[in-house]
Amino acid sequence: MSLFVNTTHRSNRTELMDDFSLEGELLRDTLDKLGKINKWLGGNVVTLNGVQKLLNDLPKERTYTIIDLGCGHGDILRQMARFGRKHNYNFKLIGVDANQDAVDYATDLSSDFPELAFRNIDIFSHEFEELDFDIAITTLFLHHFKDQEIITLLKLLTENARVGLVINDLHRSKIAYGLFKLLSLTISNDMIKKDGLTSILRAFKRKELEKISKQLNLKSQIRWKWAFRYQWIIKTQWQ
Repeated sequence: MSLFVNTTHRSNRTELMDDFSLEGELLRDTLDKLGKINKWLGGNVVTLNGVQKLLNDLPKERTYTIIDLGCGHGDILRQMARFGRKHNYNFKLIGVDANQDAVDYATDLSSDFPELAFRNIDIFSHEFEELDFDIAITTLFLHHFKDQEIITLLKLLTENARVGLVINDLHRSKIAYGLFKLLSLTISNDMIKKDGLTSILRAFKRKELEKISKQLNLKSQIRWKWAFRYQWIIKTQWQ
């Protein structure tokens, strides 16, 4: 069946994880398993590598504030904190998520990381507009939004980020869809199985990202990475 899936246009189908009232054992099990899958497939490295590229040649003496949109249980920010400590960077790391239980869980898991904080904020709110940061990162987050919402969000982020953005998101393709169906045979969480396929159908083709970049006149680089995802680095560096 996956061979006949239509990936010509982005799907508008919603994901179960888009219900911000989700909480408890199901949510936390889903976040844990997603974190393991993302790590296993090398997804977190795509984000971390992008941040390294943005920080190249910038002074280590200053403190860099990095916000993670749709942070979930904060696994990427904890990896970012470890990277900062290892390479003598001063990081202030802020995870932003619209689900309060995810924020609470991330906070509990990050007790050994005083440089981390987590906030329950709507990214389209005035409160979010007031955030001060150097770098914004998103991992498997942007595809949750419609095209116009993405343009609105990126316009705001590029205006506010002093250094730049790192976007790590999925490549929409029939092969990726079919491979995830095979991977699903090893996954016990039904939410991940359903949302994973929906995510791929909501994801992007390179020409769509290039169109957005051109429309917003962004200074950016788009690279394809395993497993079927794009690393989109946008430089602002107006500091």
